Amino acid sequence: MTVTHWRRWIVLIWLLACVVFLVMRWQPILVFGLGDTDDNLRMAQVRALLNGQDWYDLRQYKLNPPEGYNIHWTRLVDLPIAALQLLIRPFFGIVIAEKASAALAPLIPLLVALLAMAIAVRRLVAPGSFAFAAGLMLACQAAMLMFMPLRVDHHGWQLALLVITIAGLADPNIRRGGLTMGLSSAVSLTIGLELMPFLAIAGAAIVLHWIWERDEALRMRSYGAALGLGCTLGYLGFASYDNQVARCDVLSPIWLTTMTVAGGLAVGLSFLSAQKPLIRLVAAGICGALLVGGFVYAWPQCIDRPEQISEELVRVWFSNVREAKPLYTQPWTTIATVISLPVVGVIGSIWAAWRAWGTRAFGTWAPVAFVSVVSLLLVLWQTRQGPAAQLMAVPGATALCWAIIPKMANHGSMVVRTFGVVATFLTLSGITTGLIVTNLPEGATKARGKNSNADKAIAAANARCPSLRAMRPLAKLPATTIFTFVDLGPRLITVTHHKAIAGPYHRNGDAILDVHHAFGGTPESARAIMLRHGATLLVT
Repeated sequence: MTVTHWRRWIVLIWLLACVVFLVMRWQPILVFGLGDTDDNLRMAQVRALLNGQDWYDLRQYKLNPPEGYNIHWTRLVDLPIAALQLLIRPFFGIVIAEKASAALAPLIPLLVALLAMAIAVRRLVAPGSFAFAAGLMLACQAAMLMFMPLRVDHHGWQLALLVITIAGLADPNIRRGGLTMGLSSAVSLTIGLELMPFLAIAGAAIVLHWIWERDEALRMRSYGAALGLGCTLGYLGFASYDNQVARCDVLSPIWLTTMTVAGGLAVGLSFLSAQKPLIRLVAAGICGALLVGGFVYAWPQCIDRPEQISEELVRVWFSNVREAKPLYTQPWTTIATVISLPVVGVIGSIWAAWRAWGTRAFGTWAPVAFVSVVSLLLVLWQTRQGPAAQLMAVPGATALCWAIIPKMANHGSMVVRTFGVVATFLTLSGITTGLIVTNLPEGATKARGKNSNADKAIAAANARCPSLRAMRPLAKLPATTIFTFVDLGPRLITVTHHKAIAGPYHRNGDAILDVHHAFGGTPESARAIMLRHGATLLVT
């Protein structure tokens, strides 16, 4: 029954997860507690779209007036949020519609991700293993934060598309698998470039699979064609006016050209009739060198820092963004929580590939193991890659669960059948690590960043400042431009009718630096900066 009706079981698991998540977040939902700057700005962008802003104009005119703030996003992720609001507005009004859309929209990509992961592990492990995969996914602490109610930014959709890419990589139907990978990668790149390293290693896995097995040529051909065509359609349909110039941080003409050339090279390679893997390896190496060399020659400005920001902005702002730092610079408790499942996934995928050596299944598991290993390295490079690395670990962890837990469930000892099964799942999923970190004794709180009463007081104040209660007095004042901290700007423009100067978005470095200069300089220079921006109020 579970094998035949697995889709129904996944939907049921998703519905239960939705109930749990909505209950967990009910109070923040009621007070429109969008906790992240990106979530606030996303709602402001959707509101501007529904109020008649041009489809291709993504400037946020409530930031840095009058010219507005150059936002490097696309409208693609706005669509489900706007659709939910249009459905709910006629019955409950705008306020309830915005709260409901913020609560429900992140749960849609969660269903997509669960279904895609179930498909992947059914192909890789066994038809009945989807339940383990669903449980492991829901145990991914960093990843699940991206699907929580109110997390309306684009990360959930990108993660769901990444899981679809892995499902395509494991698809025994090589044409369908290639098309799936190419289209999902193109849609992800249309949304943003954050997961490009993962998409690149998935594409490299396809090429390596073709080098190992010449019969995989059709998968690579389908992938290349879908990638090039998908990126072209994504650019034509969703690239904003500001993204139609040569920029390094979005699917602009730079990356559109790169992706279409990469897709074309993949298609061309697929027609190579060489029988020897060494010849195919050399041909792939030449194509890769041409792609990289052409990129460096044509777009040298994208090599150093794709954000293209000044050294001063890097020093005073960008280098202090915590999620952009390597994982090894974080507290050890964060390292343990984020990395536990990826480590299990690497072990499981390598073990599964080793077991499959000499069979056709090796050709399926080897690329997945490759992706899992590189994902672990990527999370060491940047903490923000943690959610993706955790999801990439699920197939390998599922393989271990499927090999160990059924044996324990059929063991003669009742202790093994009960406690052994639970302990194994908790350990392999990383839940045990999370429980240990959460229940550390008081003496270990220093390692968790809670080493003084002053830190606690600052954290409490920072949590209160963006609340509706704190913003209500401002909302009663006549509309004006308010000078405030960079991270408070998106919240201010979303829950009041006022305008602000800056938000944490790298294309607007001058405005961000103005805020830093004002708060870090003399009263006279601060006043001059504020007046230059037309601000009439100061909020601290």
